[in-house]
Amino acid sequence: MKRKIAVAAALAATLFGAAACGGSSDSDEGATSANATVDGKGKTLKVWLMVDAETAWKGVVDDATQRFTTATGAQVNVEYQQWANHLTKLDATLAGTDVPDVVELGNTEFSKYVFNGGFAELNKGDFENSDTWLTGLSGACELDGKTYCVPYYAGARVLIYRTDLFKAAGIADAPKTYADFLSAADKLQTANAKDKKFSAIYMPGQYWYAAMSWVKSKGGEIATKDGDKWTGQLSSPTSQAGLQEWVDLTKKYSKADVTKNENEQAGIFAQGSGGMFYGNGWEQGSAEEVRKDPNDPTSALVPTKVKGKLAAAPMPEIPSFLGGSNLGVTQKSENKELAAQWIKAFTDAKSMEGLIKANALPNSTALLDKAAENPAIANAALAAKSSWFPPNAEKWADVEKASILQTMLTDILTGKKTVADGAKWADEQINATLNEA
Repeated sequence: MKRKIAVAAALAATLFGAAACGGSSDSDEGATSANATVDGKGKTLKVWLMVDAETAWKGVVDDATQRFTTATGAQVNVEYQQWANHLTKLDATLAGTDVPDVVELGNTEFSKYVFNGGFAELNKGDFENSDTWLTGLSGACELDGKTYCVPYYAGARVLIYRTDLFKAAGIADAPKTYADFLSAADKLQTANAKDKKFSAIYMPGQYWYAAMSWVKSKGGEIATKDGDKWTGQLSSPTSQAGLQEWVDLTKKYSKADVTKNENEQAGIFAQGSGGMFYGNGWEQGSAEEVRKDPNDPTSALVPTKVKGKLAAAPMPEIPSFLGGSNLGVTQKSENKELAAQWIKAFTDAKSMEGLIKANALPNSTALLDKAAENPAIANAALAAKSSWFPPNAEKWADVEKASILQTMLTDILTGKKTVADGAKWADEQINATLNEA
């Protein structure tokens, strides 16, 4: 889930104060245990989950809650939140005293609250499959060797392609290797040379999640931390190799706007002038949805040009940036141990099996083979086996907000900067941003 930035300095001070007052609860009290024996009779947990859980897997929520209540005697009040306003609501609530005990946040939303002291430290080993958590989710939960949230569920990016164009170009199967992927792009480009708008691979120029996946594929990094200092790593040989490969690919095969991001790629791909694109698994369905004629807003809903013509496969040899959610226990909760026990039940193997049946990816690499047995998420499950997360830095949100990576990519693709110069510029901006006092 993309990070939504909305934390004021006053909130940060409030949260830090909550963590520090009375002697720093985390450092003095230690991690909250999910295995503690707690009598919950007469107590009620307040749990905030996003509306996805209510609409797609409420049965999993109810089952975990029933098992939790049987074990502890505590009741649970689950309040389902909307993505449009959940951070604004959470900020206001955490500044007060009547707080939820358990909160779900998107994986890229969690870091700032961890740094601001809004969530309690947890004993990682208490949670099932914690040694095989998806790194694309768990990265946001870790700070200075401590754990502050539990991975919940995920969605992965995959290669989405036109089956009819593959057949017409003589491509028998989905690419199994990166070389296969490039070969398919060459064949698609040759077969559709008459269409001047055709993209063998539709790749928007500011699609930084994709570009950094190529960087990661070569062993590169965006930034690393040494002590208290962050250092941008895009100028390293491995990072530049991945960046150069993505740039070459985009220049050769894509006609997408180099100043745009990926937000509208499914809709544009639906217009028919593309062979492949790299997107979230759900974007296949989005591209195939019936919609109005893009050239006539008053038209009736009609099938897109790619309806029934799309398939998906894991992007070979490219690690996936995961979207998804994590769960945490608020620092101000008066029922921390009970809250941790509810999270333990809601993220155990039984609950994960329920999420798989509901077409969501589980939180552990150990469960992805099981998820791959579900045809609806098989390709995403395979893609999620190799995942990554942005630098878990307090001010990473400011890097995203300033569009540093997006600007670098556009500058390189337009010829304003070379890969080396663009990477150097981005490193300088990342260093200044992440190390700002």
